[in-house]
Amino acid sequence: MSLKVIGYWVTTAILVFGVLSGGVAELVHRRENVESIVRLGYPVSSSPLKRKHRAPVSLLNRGTERQASLLVMSHRRGFFRQGYDEVMEEREGMEDLQWLAERFEENRGHLRAVAYRMLGSASEADDAIQETWLRLGGSDASSIENLGGWLTTVVARVCLDMLRSRTSRREEALDTQVAEAGAKREGGGDPEREALLADSVGLALLVVLDRLTPAERLAFVMHDMFAVPFEEIAPIVGRSLAAARQPASRARRRVQGAESTVSTDLTCQREVVNAFVAALRGGDFKGLLAVLDPDVVVRVDRAAAASGRPTEVQGARNWANGAIAFAQAARFAQPALVDGEVGVVLAPGGRLRRVLRFIFMNDKIAEIEVVADPARLHEFDLAVLNA
Repeated sequence: MSLKVIGYWVTTAILVFGVLSGGVAELVHRRENVESIVRLGYPVSSSPLKRKHRAPVSLLNRGTERQASLLVMSHRRGFFRQGYDEVMEEREGMEDLQWLAERFEENRGHLRAVAYRMLGSASEADDAIQETWLRLGGSDASSIENLGGWLTTVVARVCLDMLRSRTSRREEALDTQVAEAGAKREGGGDPEREALLADSVGLALLVVLDRLTPAERLAFVMHDMFAVPFEEIAPIVGRSLAAARQPASRARRRVQGAESTVSTDLTCQREVVNAFVAALRGGDFKGLLAVLDPDVVVRVDRAAAASGRPTEVQGARNWANGAIAFAQAARFAQPALVDGEVGVVLAPGGRLRRVLRFIFMNDKIAEIEVVADPARLHEFDLAVLNA
């Protein structure tokens, strides 16, 4: 065999080895991209890119199949060039997908803040965020100029749909059935997480927001809490610019309550109620006695009374002894305006479960009424206490 023939075969072998090695390198690179996207918690099957930019779902398996095909189909003219182009196209698609997932992750905190204030539930907020990611997957991401603004608009639309669906269910069910459904929703979440989120937003605010219509809640949350202009809110609620301002104005009045919140009487009431809630949360027996009249009367409606427990208790010491046992539940209690007076709302997960009304005498609590009846809870005029 001549040196010329030997050189030809050696050159051919080097070229084939180089192509195969490049394919393996591309496969490893794509695997790293997929794994990094999965670590961010995004479904690979929900690729947010269109057609030629879309990364295949079964990328790893297809990459392995291509390596096997190289050995079987290597005699076809132009095959290596075509295979290399496809590998490079898939690599670019996965890199785009990873970039988009990282940008979505950067906006996750803001989206969760919007969704939680819209829905008042951590688990439902997570559902809204996931739905937003899926909708991003069905769009042409390359045409989105402001990704953060686009995501905020989409999550607002998703939350609005969820609020309207929730309102529809309430209209079809009895109040007691709604309460049971709310309790089931809360049972599926993390109580500690719900408590932390509620504290960061304000339980009283969540309760008042929950009483707004879906359009009022969206307009107030987006404009007053996240400074989104009404020009962007109007298309979301399907109203004109002028009409979009109205639900926000109504919501603002309901959230802020009457101007009398700055009166001297309410200021004193608030100080007493704040001390009451702090003592209740801390299981502070002496602290409770300090704000209760020695002859305080506590009345509990049938919906709030535990089985076998009295619906009326007299005496500060008698009631405080039993109240200490509910210190953990008191973390969901917060002062609020109840029919124009300072009271307390108990709202796990932002869902109103109890209202405590007070009668004050000599800067102490002389009477407490605990209400849990759904019909009566719905009748209360609730507002947030001004800071």
